[in-house]
Amino acid sequence: MFANNQDKQFWDKKYETEAYIFGKEPVEFLKEHIDILPRGKALDIAMGEGRNAVFLAENGFAVDGCDISEIAVKKAKELAKEHNVAIHAFVADLETSKLPKDTYDVIACFYYLQRDLIPQMKEALKPGGMIIYETYTIENRERGFEGPKNKDYLLKPNELLDLFKDLKIIYYRELVLNNKKAIASLIAKK
Repeated sequence: MFANNQDKQFWDKKYETEAYIFGKEPVEFLKEHIDILPRGKALDIAMGEGRNAVFLAENGFAVDGCDISEIAVKKAKELAKEHNVAIHAFVADLETSKLPKDTYDVIACFYYLQRDLIPQMKEALKPGGMIIYETYTIENRERGFEGPKNKDYLLKPNELLDLFKDLKIIYYRELVLNNKKAIASLIAKK
């Protein structure tokens, strides 16, 4: 694992461009399933430049969004302003921060994997709240697709399903998407 300061420097450098490196459109999986998510307060974990946080806000959620990169958080706030929505975007090191218990109706996590954060994610959900999660699997590296190469950041087969098996699984898939990336996607309810 990186030291926290190295992580911050890595992501600050990556986001230090006028362009939105992952674009301004939300993840397709979120767009496809926005209607089944319970309205209320949402948390976007490791939100990057805010494309998913802004989309949640546009769909009526009160959104908290965090990232380790100050530059990403600043860009997320700018994107929210551009879309005329409000988000509470803040810098957080998720390896040391604690999520508040029973606070969120929805927790979104896209393309970020920190296994020891998952119990906190579950606790941070209100009863009836949902997690929407999508990230890379080990197959992504095996096929040589773009994305993380460190196996610590890649899911094993069925691992995401296993990590949330104590919640009600609403939706799960594991596949190669558009011959570009190998992912696992999940929606689970507390």
